[in-house]
Amino acid sequence: NHTTVVEFVLLGLASSHHLEITLFLLLGIAYFLILLGNLSVITITLTNSFLQTPMYYFLRNFALLEITFTSTFLPSTLYSLLTERKTISLPGCFLQMLFFHCLGACAIFHLAVMSLDRFVAICHPLHYTAIMNSRLCLQLILSCWALSFLSMFPPTIMIVQLPFCGPNVMNHFYCDVSLLLQLSCTDTGSIEELMFVTLIIILPGTLIVTAASYGCIIVTILHIPSSAGRRKAFSTCSAHLMVVTMFYSTCVYRYIRPEQRGGQDSDKILSLFFSVLTQTLNPYIYSLRNRQVKQALKERV
Repeated sequence: NHTTVVEFVLLGLASSHHLEITLFLLLGIAYFLILLGNLSVITITLTNSFLQTPMYYFLRNFALLEITFTSTFLPSTLYSLLTERKTISLPGCFLQMLFFHCLGACAIFHLAVMSLDRFVAICHPLHYTAIMNSRLCLQLILSCWALSFLSMFPPTIMIVQLPFCGPNVMNHFYCDVSLLLQLSCTDTGSIEELMFVTLIIILPGTLIVTAASYGCIIVTILHIPSSAGRRKAFSTCSAHLMVVTMFYSTCVYRYIRPEQRGGQDSDKILSLFFSVLTQTLNPYIYSLRNRQVKQALKERV
């Protein structure tokens, strides 16, 4: 006889009470910095007239996306560390999985769009404002959201319909899709294939767009005669390039490496890196390396 699973147990990040307290403090600080940094970026880019450009429009939307993305799992993780309550209901797990992966995919699409914006700004500066008009910027942002949900919704619907009648313990701190598939008591081969194809399209696909954009940017920068001009051009995209490198390297290794199976402690470390550490650093990388944002911060202080 099988018992229908009504909730899952998330083992979380810590195996001892002392470690739970330490992680609660560290993740609490990280979440505070994520909120502070991204809300500052949103406020500054909204209230300063000289920051009303496509670059800061995309940066503002990316900051909002990062707040939303981390809020899908960090508050519940902090609550679990504080109260030692490690269960999550079946519907709650499905919703967390849907929004985590949809918002994660949306962030990847955003990074590709931001690289295209930098390509137009550096390679076609005279036509930048004409090409990157407000209508196109809005269409690009809406496309990011639409593509992310359209790509992740079909496999999510298939996962929701799976029967869960066996073990209900996940060695993770959020509902990860690979672990959900392992816990199902039926064949999940078709869903795994669909998820793999989806990831292959999203990660390498957007990476090709980003790499091609930066290839053209580098060629253009090298043709700038003055060293001051080259430094100025590179400074406008160096922060974005750092964020892209951190995000893609961990995502690709976490989800597309050969013989990838979830549930290992190394998976939790990688997930922490790309879902918490990079999100904590992103707004500060963008703001601290941007002269206009730093100037706006000084004026507000």
